[in-house]
Amino acid sequence: MKKTVLKFVRLFVGFIVCALSIVFMINANLGLSPWDVLHEGISNKLGITMGMATIVVGIIVVIMDVVLGENVGWGTVLNMLLVGVFLDIIMFTNMIPVAENIVTGIIMLCIGMTLMGFGMVLYLGCGLGSGPRDGMMVAFQKKTNKSIKSIRATMEICALGAGYLLGGTAGIGTVVTAIGLGYFIQIVFKVCKFKSEDVVHRFIIDDVNYVKAYISKDIDKQIEKNSL
Repeated sequence: MKKTVLKFVRLFVGFIVCALSIVFMINANLGLSPWDVLHEGISNKLGITMGMATIVVGIIVVIMDVVLGENVGWGTVLNMLLVGVFLDIIMFTNMIPVAENIVTGIIMLCIGMTLMGFGMVLYLGCGLGSGPRDGMMVAFQKKTNKSIKSIRATMEICALGAGYLLGGTAGIGTVVTAIGLGYFIQIVFKVCKFKSEDVVHRFIIDDVNYVKAYISKDIDKQIEKNSL
């Protein structure tokens, strides 16, 4: 029980770090990151918060993950819901200041990209399933055997294109994160000696099968007892 509780604590801390990462990149004031360009576009079109837009995109990406053959874990579902919630809370409280010059903006952008790597290490390491976007990254890595940085860069550029078409705003920070986020994540993974492909995840389907097996075994015992 203690191990399970600690695992979920680590999971939640990872989500908070990822949300902080996003706010740092937004408040760097150099242009939204590619995914946030997409979130802003959806936010403006639907009249919802950035956090809620993050959840909407997460649901769509989870569906794509399943199509790509990536199983969904409880961590995937919680990521889909909670990162957006934490994002709205952090932005509402104004706990992260907005950069007032380009130097501060660049520093905040680098902090944000670094935090994203640490957040991923934290929650991916729990083995409860990848986050929606990270699940897609891992799925494409397995399919193509390409590096994390190239897979992530491709995803960022696609998100940027879709967001721009929906009316999201972009700037120099958008270009930096589109190209650099994958590198920062890969560096953090190396520093932490973390290999996402080596993590053995427990998925929702595993728990469903366990419950089915337990119920089936219990029924068999009852039948055997009644036949005596």
